[in-house]
Amino acid sequence: MAIEILQMRNPTGSSLPLRYAKGHFATNHSHINYYVDLTLTKHRLSEARKAAVELTEQFKSSTIVDTILCLDGTEVVGACMASQLTASGFMNLNAHQTIYVVTPEHSIGSQLLFRDNVVPMIYGKHILILAASVTTGYTVQSAIEALNYYGGIVVGVSSIFSCVRECMGYPVVSVFNTEHLSDYVSTPPNECPLCKAGQKVDALVNTYGISSING
Repeated sequence: MAIEILQMRNPTGSSLPLRYAKGHFATNHSHINYYVDLTLTKHRLSEARKAAVELTEQFKSSTIVDTILCLDGTEVVGACMASQLTASGFMNLNAHQTIYVVTPEHSIGSQLLFRDNVVPMIYGKHILILAASVTTGYTVQSAIEALNYYGGIVVGVSSIFSCVRECMGYPVVSVFNTEHLSDYVSTPPNECPLCKAGQKVDALVNTYGISSING
């Protein structure tokens, strides 16, 4: 499967590649016609830093952030965001004047949970949610519900790529969106136009990556 690259010039002047393949892909919640490969953006420090700069620009002026909750393996980007925010004299209410970077644990039923030793980084804290990709919004919705349950204060949602503008009333701030892939389509499996046209699924995709199932 050929991965194509769009070299995007972002508002801050940095250049960050958007890697993608077009086809027929199945996620846990939907069928999509593009696979957006965020592997290197999540795990290569130079790209993670550039993504972090783009995302923190959206929150510098008015948002208090005590904790960044990292979903989808975005810990490197989250740590870069925390570094960027603290270096900029960003406001937080922690007694230690720092930013926590945490990841949730997933239960057998895919619910998010936090152990007792992590809860102090959640309870009463202003939390910015960071995801790799927001397609249907279900994962972010679960995160918001979990944070509300544990007494966290959600202050924003950010992602590297998103095809939705908001989730549960929170605007989704992203580096890339469907303006960069103008014919991007995400539909429930039973409404998928590619399935109805008889086109087989090329691969299964999730937060860990892609697994081809067609040839």
